[in-house]
Amino acid sequence: MSTNSVENQRFHDQLLRLLRWEDLDEEYIRQLITLAKEEDLEGAGLEAIPPFPGDVTTSAIASDETKRAQIVASEELVICGLPLVPLILDAYGTYQGYEALVEEGVPVREGEVLVEFSGSATSIIPAEHVILNFLGHLSGVATNTARFVEELHWSTTKLIDNRNSVPGLRVLEKYAVAQGGGWNHRVGLFDRIVISEKHFCQSHPVATERLANAVDRARHCYPNLPVEVELHCLDQIPAIVETGVEVIRLINFSLCDLTEAVGLIGTAAFSEASGQYSLQDISQLSNIGLDFVSCGTVINQSVRKEMNLIWCD
Repeated sequence: MSTNSVENQRFHDQLLRLLRWEDLDEEYIRQLITLAKEEDLEGAGLEAIPPFPGDVTTSAIASDETKRAQIVASEELVICGLPLVPLILDAYGTYQGYEALVEEGVPVREGEVLVEFSGSATSIIPAEHVILNFLGHLSGVATNTARFVEELHWSTTKLIDNRNSVPGLRVLEKYAVAQGGGWNHRVGLFDRIVISEKHFCQSHPVATERLANAVDRARHCYPNLPVEVELHCLDQIPAIVETGVEVIRLINFSLCDLTEAVGLIGTAAFSEASGQYSLQDISQLSNIGLDFVSCGTVINQSVRKEMNLIWCD
């Protein structure tokens, strides 16, 4: 959409976000780490309490000496989650040193050392898989996002995520999307109005007039929030454009219909294609003039990236 549309442009910062680590609530992140620790050491989630809580193998075998360890990439990836590492180490006991050897959000090679830290062996060993699980998952999201963004490299169309995230991990997964070069759609139900057919609680298609009336009601209730409407067919577009809505989300449109939809919307609203798109789909969508492509695939079809803990001495 052209930046000449002042009424829509004023909402631009609310429509697109790039979550930074500083935007995340550290106390909430620490609670996630505590939950991961408790399910590993104390059987959190089970009704029966384990008879011997803790890392029984480490307590029986490992000595409590100070050791230095590294996390090393086992494959090429875009690294994400490094600020979690000292928080995890802190949750398992005191550590004596920590250094990130690469920058967050950068591509790294197989065999590259990512972080180095030292501390009690009996603290590092039980923390190992919590570190690897968080880093592996978030790096998988960042790496997958980077692949999709590359398909839009020469386009003005921006890749955005959606709310298809693992419950409890949303802010971390959206942070990983941003580290991979994507943009963040709304974080939750609270930060923009998105009107869809489900809000009318009926099994048959909703009349366009009812959608238009819903835009007016929503804007009256929340005048300072952007409004987005989900549409399923071309003939709904002209009436919704007339409402002055900020974003029109085009749900599962064919490539041909998306091209026509962009022409119908023009500069009156931001255009957003939404679906479970593959890399090939993204490439085809890159040059038809869309403002946004929202894609749950970058998160829910990401593949965990592998890395290992290696003792330095």
